[in-house]
Amino acid sequence: MHRVFQAFIDGLTASSDVDSLRTVLSEAGAALDLSCFAYLLLSSRKGGSPELISTYPVKWTDHYLRQNYQRLDPVIIEALATCEPFEWGYGFSGRRLSKPQHGFFDEAAQFGIRCGFTVPIHDGRGPVAAVTFAADERRPTFQRCIEQHRHVLQLMAMYFHTYARRRVTPDRVVDGATLSAREFECLEWAARGKSAWDIGQILSITRRTAAFHLDNAKAKLGVRSICQAVARFAAAKRPPD
Repeated sequence: MHRVFQAFIDGLTASSDVDSLRTVLSEAGAALDLSCFAYLLLSSRKGGSPELISTYPVKWTDHYLRQNYQRLDPVIIEALATCEPFEWGYGFSGRRLSKPQHGFFDEAAQFGIRCGFTVPIHDGRGPVAAVTFAADERRPTFQRCIEQHRHVLQLMAMYFHTYARRRVTPDRVVDGATLSAREFECLEWAARGKSAWDIGQILSITRRTAAFHLDNAKAKLGVRSICQAVARFAAAKRPPD
């Protein structure tokens, strides 16, 4: 398990986009005999669409998002109500479900999604998220993995959320200050050692415009130098230990 977890962390660190994140968690799950997963991040905007990273069948996930099933899904409703990981099965372990919710489980079952283990994530920074490892039936290997590694799976879900949230909903809050998209972008390049002239070339803007955005970022952060701003940026964006 230690080897799987370390490979997972290394993969997250090296990930650059949603596809690479999907591959990282898929490979970790496969190593533990967990056949598929779904990460759902609810939108902070009323009526907004959720973000989904998943290895579920595409026909199902497309249908799920089109129908706004996150509002109906008993698993997500349970994740909204609790912070503790939980197991669920076809029929939701006898929970009282509405007729549409029974229909939802019937549809999911047609795509081989009949049971699972879900980790709710309430990070205090916005919308709730959930990571679910699912299977078409509660096989002994699936059950054994959940029983033996539920705490590690919860930790993996939290790490995954940290990286995925940054990829799908970039956080432009640095040390309590909300930067504009361009201010954040310029500061991010400055943190990589680029000068205002370099940043201008990279972003196809003038050096003066790049310097203007960096000055605005400094003012919002309450610092006098780019080095101080970069230090604040690096501290704010550092992944958890």
